[in-house]
Amino acid sequence: MKRILLACGSGIVTSTIARSKLEQHLNAKGYAGKYKIEQCRVSEVPQKSSQYDFCVATSMKPQGVSCPYIRGTAFLTGIGIEETMEEVYKLMDS
Repeated sequence: MKRILLACGSGIVTSTIARSKLEQHLNAKGYAGKYKIEQCRVSEVPQKSSQYDFCVATSMKPQGVSCPYIRGTAFLTGIGIEETMEEVYKLMDS
């Protein structure tokens, strides 16, 4: 079970949009039931990241991230989603 930390400015709005799209892609690729996602504010990432397999943030990379980080703006814009998901799949398979 992979633990994914999904962060945005407030931990609510953009991370919820990104979560929906991330889950759609993961489930379509056969990862349903193989991950858990927790949303948080980007300011919480440094203290929480050590407990997760990787972090996706819809903002710039937070300082002090102690797990692999993926820039998640593609979930909001749709631009570069394939490349972003390839990064996610690699971490899911590691």
